Amino acid sequence: MTVQTAPDSGPGEPEAASGLTESAAANGSADQAPRLGSRGPKVTRVVAARQSLRQRLAELWRSRELFAFLVRKEIKVKYKNSILGFLWSMLNPALTLVVYFLVFKVVLKNGVPDFAIYLFSGLLVWNLFSYAVGGSTTVVVNNGGIVKKVSFAREILAVSTVGSSAVFFVFQSSVMVLFLLVTWHAPAWGEIWLLVPALAALLMFSAALGVFLSAVNVYFRDTQHLVEVMLTVWFWAVPIVYTFHTVQSGIERHHLAWIYLADPLVPVVLTFQRVLYNVSTFVPPGSSTPVQLLPAHGQWWYAAFDLGVFVVSIGLFLGALTVFGRLEGNFAEEL
Repeated sequence: MTVQTAPDSGPGEPEAASGLTESAAANGSADQAPRLGSRGPKVTRVVAARQSLRQRLAELWRSRELFAFLVRKEIKVKYKNSILGFLWSMLNPALTLVVYFLVFKVVLKNGVPDFAIYLFSGLLVWNLFSYAVGGSTTVVVNNGGIVKKVSFAREILAVSTVGSSAVFFVFQSSVMVLFLLVTWHAPAWGEIWLLVPALAALLMFSAALGVFLSAVNVYFRDTQHLVEVMLTVWFWAVPIVYTFHTVQSGIERHHLAWIYLADPLVPVVLTFQRVLYNVSTFVPPGSSTPVQLLPAHGQWWYAAFDLGVFVVSIGLFLGALTVFGRLEGNFAEEL
């Protein structure tokens, strides 16, 4: 069990600031004592597994100003001293889109109409997820100096990484909007609301994995390398560069459809493709039989799957907070 003591922070200041003040009081001169004493009684934060889940959630809520600060900091630091700045967040997915388009549309000639839009609909989901999970895994280790010295809800580091990923998602979505305007491709306006539960499920699932992996990586540093491999394999397990109908016959023949759809990313990707791509069938070259690109179900089928992922992800997030709370007591020694 680790006990950290810090004076109350002033109005509007993040709780992390109080930990910094305590460090100054411990190493500073005697003339600092009256100023610290005048700020009120000290607050003791106990880092232990005995802290209830409700207390951890309440502490996360109280750290919302720190969350906003960390998100802004990560965005600014990522493009610091960069000439193009935030344009890189849009240029990178745009170049990726061009490369995949040339490979699968021009070279391999898969015959899917407007394949670039189909592809980018899935890449929007994947880029948010991979950046959030990959960044969250190493965030506690990378901020070891702060974690050891400052008293604050350490889970906020992983959650803030997911928040910054959501901001980059907005930047990349602008590329999608521009591409839709240039190609005059209309999304399914009547089903645009499906993106809300899909995005909520994606963010919650990313936060759950991020919080859990960030704590485990403190003790087992191989976790970050394992996550990199896992993300590479996971990418090809989701229908992004290939269409759902490509694997549909195989998984249905072997009764594996429920396993494939149990992947939390698959329903979210399919929802984005249904809304943004908005093409249900196409006729392959040299054939007269139309092919069903996406699951032939109504919009409520997609909504039900997304809500199911969201509910399960909430449970995973609460479990991740519990695991994080049990492991963070020895973070200072491990870091």
